[in-house]
Amino acid sequence: MRRKIPPLQTLVCFDAAARHESYTRAAQELALTQSAVSRQIGTLEAFLGVALFRRTRHGVALTASGAAYARQTAMRLQAMERDALDAMAHQGEGGSLSLAAVPTFATRWLMPRLKGFAALQPDVVVHIETRTRPFLFADAEFDAALYAGTPAQVENWAGTHALLLMHEDVVPVCSPALLARGKAVTPAVIAKMPLLQQSTRPDGWRQWFDAQQIDAPNARGGPRYELFSILAAAASHGLGVALMPTMLVADELARGELVVACARPLSGERNYYLVTPERADQRPLLKFFSDWLLAQAQAQAQAQQG
Repeated sequence: MRRKIPPLQTLVCFDAAARHESYTRAAQELALTQSAVSRQIGTLEAFLGVALFRRTRHGVALTASGAAYARQTAMRLQAMERDALDAMAHQGEGGSLSLAAVPTFATRWLMPRLKGFAALQPDVVVHIETRTRPFLFADAEFDAALYAGTPAQVENWAGTHALLLMHEDVVPVCSPALLARGKAVTPAVIAKMPLLQQSTRPDGWRQWFDAQQIDAPNARGGPRYELFSILAAAASHGLGVALMPTMLVADELARGELVVACARPLSGERNYYLVTPERADQRPLLKFFSDWLLAQAQAQAQAQQG
């Protein structure tokens, strides 16, 4: 049966034009003429029977149908490009996994361990892209997601199964230069120090001070940073005290760039999960990766207890 798929070149031109909302800039990106891009878009619209762009005073803009189709087209083209790169590198036989991941957890916890996975599955390629919020697996080309969130957030992630990897404990850390003789201080002293905030967790410090039964009027004050990696860098450069999951700053603590400012860890509301689409036909490779990942998390927990 012949598939009802538009010509690939029309999709490539549409993807570029949709990203820029400009035929001219799409033409520059693709090394084509503006009229060539316009013809390809016209061919695609005729094939679909749908207007993808509308004319404006300043050029073109996506229609509602065009915007929806652009999201799907971009995702499919990215998947095709990834598969092509795998094949070109002769990596197709071993297979691949595509993961969405919260960035600091991926760089600081997963990456140091991936070499061990590669030793077990040398022909498998693991692709990782950044995602910090839940998404629809049906609209994304991911096999799984490494996600940091509360149990309620995971329960509300429709159409998924979540495997708990580890709980998150947070502790105040800072540059040793901020502490007298580099020694830990009391929660009351922490309350008077410059505090660094994680922008997606605006109540983090308030919860920590509440657990210590300390009144801290400035618990929400201080500069905000989106990523834990930026927060760790700011703390190591002496900008203030950061409330960090210890596993994400293990290297800085080992090197002495950061020290625990107050040895009062708090069990955070968030955990780390491997989230997969709720499908009956889970790939054997994904099951292997899931089991391996859980074993790594359990090994870390045992090491911390021992």
